[in-house]
Amino acid sequence: MGERSIKREFVLEGLDCAGCAAKIEKNVKTINGVDECSVNFVTKTLTMKTADEKNDTVVSEAKQLISKLEPDIRIKDKVKGSAESQVLFLKGLDCANCAVKVEEYVKGIKGVTAATVDFVSKKLIIEAVDLNTMSKIVSDVSVSIPKIEPDIEVVIEQNSETYEGGENSRIKKVIFRLAAAVILGAAGLIGGFGTAVELPLFIISYLLAGGDILLKAGKNIIRGQVFDENFLMSIATIGAFAIAQYPEGIAVMLFYQVGELFQSIAVNRSRKSISDLMDIRPEFAVLKVGNETKRVAPEAINAGDIIIVKPGEKIPLDGLILEGRSMVDTSALTGESVPREVESGNEVLSGFMNTNGVLTIQVTKTYGESTVAKILDLVQNASSRKAATEKFITRFARYYTPAVVIIAALLAVVPPLIIEGAAFSDWVYRALVFLVISCPCALVVSIPLGFFGGIGGASKSGILIKGSNYLEALNSVKYVVFDKTGTLTKGVFKVTGIVPKGDMTEERLLEYAALAESYSNHPIAQSIIAAYSKEVNKDDIGNYDEIAGHGIKIEVNGKTILAGNKKLMSKEEISYTEEDGMGTIVHLAVDGQYVGYIVISDEVKEDSKKAIESLKALGVKKTIMLTGDTKKVGEAVGQKLGIDTVHAELLPHEKVEQVELLDSQKQKGEKLIFVGDGINDTPVLARADIGIAMGGLGSDAAIEAADVVIMTDEPSKIVTAIKIAKHTRKIVWQNIIFSLGTKGIVLLLGAFGLATMWEAIISDVGVTLLAVLNAMRALKVDRLS
Repeated sequence: MGERSIKREFVLEGLDCAGCAAKIEKNVKTINGVDECSVNFVTKTLTMKTADEKNDTVVSEAKQLISKLEPDIRIKDKVKGSAESQVLFLKGLDCANCAVKVEEYVKGIKGVTAATVDFVSKKLIIEAVDLNTMSKIVSDVSVSIPKIEPDIEVVIEQNSETYEGGENSRIKKVIFRLAAAVILGAAGLIGGFGTAVELPLFIISYLLAGGDILLKAGKNIIRGQVFDENFLMSIATIGAFAIAQYPEGIAVMLFYQVGELFQSIAVNRSRKSISDLMDIRPEFAVLKVGNETKRVAPEAINAGDIIIVKPGEKIPLDGLILEGRSMVDTSALTGESVPREVESGNEVLSGFMNTNGVLTIQVTKTYGESTVAKILDLVQNASSRKAATEKFITRFARYYTPAVVIIAALLAVVPPLIIEGAAFSDWVYRALVFLVISCPCALVVSIPLGFFGGIGGASKSGILIKGSNYLEALNSVKYVVFDKTGTLTKGVFKVTGIVPKGDMTEERLLEYAALAESYSNHPIAQSIIAAYSKEVNKDDIGNYDEIAGHGIKIEVNGKTILAGNKKLMSKEEISYTEEDGMGTIVHLAVDGQYVGYIVISDEVKEDSKKAIESLKALGVKKTIMLTGDTKKVGEAVGQKLGIDTVHAELLPHEKVEQVELLDSQKQKGEKLIFVGDGINDTPVLARADIGIAMGGLGSDAAIEAADVVIMTDEPSKIVTAIKIAKHTRKIVWQNIIFSLGTKGIVLLLGAFGLATMWEAIISDVGVTLLAVLNAMRALKVDRLS
C-alpha cells in the first residue's frame, strides 16, 4: 500500500457564489499532495484528502490559495462533534399518531437541533449541538418516551431476531386476551343469565378487550395530551355503555384492537419487504492472514487487508482484485440483471454477489466508507426528509381529531335542545358513531409507508432518492438540463466515421492513420489504434515527425503520410474537404494527395435519444444541454438526440448562470433538474431544484453532491425515477381520497342516524388495512422501467 490518506474538512464562511466554489475546487485540486477535493456549495464545506506526511504543508498551501482566490472567504476547520447525530430504535412503535407525538416531544427538548421519527423503520433520529448535550438528551428520551407511550421501549441498537421474537410473543398475548373477551361477551349476550350476571360479564369482556386503551387514554389526559385515537375509542365505548349499548361498546373495542393487530402485522410485513429489498448488507468477511483465513465482521476489516470471496458470497467491502476471475451479479446496487465479468486488476464494490469464481481482494475502504454502507444509510434515512404531503397530513391529523371531538359533542347536545321530540340517547349514539369513524390512522400510517416503498423500489432499480421530498418533487419536473460528457455521451473517444476519398478504401485509410498515430499517447490517437484493432508494425515507419498543433508526418515504404487537423493540410498546401462531422476530424494525405478523413467523437449513449423522447412524453416542457465542447459538436449531439436547446463552450460558472436563468423563467410549482456526473458539477447540482448524478456507482462525490443518484450510466433511469415518483404519488393520493371519502360518507350517515357503531368500526379498520396494502404497491416498480 502507498501513503495513508487523511480526510480534512473546512467551512468556507462567506461562500455565496457557486462559480467561486467551482473555482476553489478546481485550483485546490492542482496542489501537489491533494489526492481528492470537492466543495459543497450548499453546506459551504471543502473536503479534501491529502497524503499523511504532506498533510500540514498541503493544508497551509490550500488555505493561502483560497485566500488569494477569494479574499472575502474565511476558512475554518470543521469541528468534529459540533453537530452530533444519534439514531434510537423505538421498539413497540405501532401507532403513527404516537410517532408524531414522540417527534414533537423530542423537538422540544433543550439542546435538540433536529428530530425525526421514521414510523416505517421505527427509528428516532436526533441531532444535537455537541456530544455532551447528546448524552443528556439520550438519557432524557430513554426515560421520557416510555412515559408518553408505555408500549415503546427505547433501544440504541436493533437486534432483529430479538425484536421479531418479542413481536410474536406480544401478538400471541393480544390474541389470547381478545379471544377471552369474545367468549365472555358472547356468554353475556346469549347466555340469558339476567342483568346481575350479564353486566359483570360485559364489563370484564370490555376491560379485557380495551383495558390497555383506557389506561393509555387516562395517562395521556393526565399529561395534557388528550386528542388521540385512544381517547376517541375510550369516549365512544364508555358512551356506548352509558346508554346501555354494551355489546356494541365491546364490539367497537374488539374490532379496533383486531384492526390495530392486523395493521401492526401488515406494517411489519411491509417493513420486512423493504428490508428484504435492500438486503445487500454483508454478514461476514473472510480475512486472509498469511496462509490462514478467518471469518470476521466487515466492520473489523481495515483498508489494505486481503479478503477471500467464494462463489455465492457477497463481496463485503470495496476493493481491488489481486487474483481470480469471476462473474458478479450487480443487480442489488444497479438493478442490472446481466452479470459483469471481473478479473485481476478490476475494482469491485461491496454489495456485488460473486457467482462462480474465487476472488482475492485487497480492501480499499473500511466498511463505514464502503458503497454498500453509504447506500443503506441513504435509503434507510431517506424518510427523514419528509414530503410536503406527509407534512400536511401530520398537521391535518393534529387539528382533525380535536375538531371531530368538538363536532361530536355538539351533535350529542345541540339537536336534542332544538329539535322537538329528539331523544338525547339517540343523538349521543350518533355522536359516538361519529367518534369511532373519525380515527385518522389510515392516512397517518399509509402515506409515509407509500413514500418509503417508492424509495425502496427505486433503490432496487439502481436509483437512490435521498428523501420523500425529492421523490414528490420529481412529479413536477418541467425542465431537464443535461451536462453532455459522461451524461448523454460515454465520455470515451471512439472512431465514429471513416470517410475515404478517391480510390482509397476504409481499411487502408484506417491503417495509414494507425501507423501515423502509433507513437502517440493522446486519447484521439489511442481511439484510432483501438479501432484498427490489429498490431501496428512500427518497423515500417521511418522519419517520424510530430508537428505541434498540427499533426504527424511519417514515411512508410517510401510513401509520405500526413495525419492531422486542417491546419496541417493548409500548411502542406493540400486541398481538402471541409466537413461538419460531429467530433474531431483527422485529415489524411499520401504523397501530397488528400485521401480522406476519420471522425473521432465522444460516443452518444445507446439510450440517450430514447430518454429524451420519453421525458417529453411525460410532460417535460424543455430539454437543455450544457457543454464546454465546441458549438459545432454540441449542436450536432443536440440535433441527433432531439434536445430543445444547446449551450456550448461554457465554463463551470457559466453553467450555473444558465441554470439560474432557466430557474427564473419557470412558473410557480414547476421544478428544474440538472443531470451531471456528480464529480465536476457540484455547484450546478446544488443550484437546481433536484440534482441528479449519473454513474454514481463507486463515486463518493456523486453520492454526496446529488439529491438523486443513478447508479448506472443510463439516462433512461431518469425517466424511470419520474415514473416511480408518479406511481408513488398516485398511490398516496388514492389512499388520501379513499380514506377521507369513506370516512366522510360514514360520518354523514352516522350524523343522520343511518350508520351503526358496528359499521363505523368495520369501516375504520377496513379502510386502514386497505390503505396499508395499497401503499405496498409502491414497491412494485419493475413494470415502470
